[in-house]
Amino acid sequence: MHDTEKLLRRLIALTVLLASAALWWPAPAQAMRLKEVATVQGVRTNQLVGYGLVVGLDGSGDQTTSTPFTTQSVNALLQQMGVTVPAGTAMQLKNVAAVMVTAQLPPFAQPGQTLDVTVSSMGNAKSLRGGTLIATPLKGADGQIYALAQGNLIVGGAGASAAGSKVQINHLDAGRVPDGATVERAVPTPLNQGDYLQLDLNANDYTTAREVERAVNARMGAGVAQAVDGRRVRVRMPAGPDARVAFMADIENLPLQLAAAAAKVVINARTGSVVMNQAVTLNPCAVAHGSLSVTINSTPLVSQPTAFSSGGTTVSRDKADITIHQEPGTLIQLPGGTQLADVVKALNSLGATPQDLLAILQAMKSAGALNAEIEVI
Repeated sequence: MHDTEKLLRRLIALTVLLASAALWWPAPAQAMRLKEVATVQGVRTNQLVGYGLVVGLDGSGDQTTSTPFTTQSVNALLQQMGVTVPAGTAMQLKNVAAVMVTAQLPPFAQPGQTLDVTVSSMGNAKSLRGGTLIATPLKGADGQIYALAQGNLIVGGAGASAAGSKVQINHLDAGRVPDGATVERAVPTPLNQGDYLQLDLNANDYTTAREVERAVNARMGAGVAQAVDGRRVRVRMPAGPDARVAFMADIENLPLQLAAAAAKVVINARTGSVVMNQAVTLNPCAVAHGSLSVTINSTPLVSQPTAFSSGGTTVSRDKADITIHQEPGTLIQLPGGTQLADVVKALNSLGATPQDLLAILQAMKSAGALNAEIEVI
């Protein structure tokens, strides 16, 4: 019985040791697939844009006196339909709105396939709810027509107004037409062109480029992949189109053991947001933080002439009281931190607001106490 109790204690101690080791043992390199860190050069989406009209609005369209281009567009559309509007006619359109139509043409899209389109008002329409988009050609950057859009809009909002009061939920001047565009022309891709294909990494990193080269060569044979620089990897492709598709299917799911990302702190100066990754470390330093506030109070003073005085006038003047108050800045010593939790704990001890933290982090970087790159967005 005594031996059994000793064995049980040893097992408990071993379990506690293994559980605690998970907290201090260094984390392994991050494992990702090749298609998550690289893309094929030329195999990408293309932006399409077009100008069109939305009709069928319930009196919430453009005010034609302020948006003359809407009237011109309606005249051009009617002329195409064989309807001629007499010159000088002042059309008062309330159910029509001029819009911009945008869409993304995915790679390998073929004629006859459909795309979702986004319709946005470019005039002063109050709402596009309930409208119908008239046939609108969508063009690419080269000026060629790649799709034709038409359909009923879906606007994710609602609104009502009466007697000067207005209630609105979400945005009413933009909507979508699911499967509202039909592809009319395909964009050629380099997948079946040439003997080589280039993989573009999402981030400039030499370690990642070397790892992609190693993984592809280990799977497909030595010399198939060659890292050109920290951003590009050139891959020799098979001859047939079906073989190339099978080749890409084999390599896009290859696991990659990536190194830890470089230490970086991202600061949004407009919102006061601060985001830092796991690699950020902190050297021992001392920080003094205090705030300075200036308060100005203005008090109006009125001076009136005395009774029975002649020629006197009432004078009003403002008396300004200016007060400057400075919070005491305590010198706080921050210990060095090799883990993100230590860095967060040290920064929280300052008691600074997010806006103050922006200046403190930049000062710590200049002093050499913050081991990270600072990026301001």
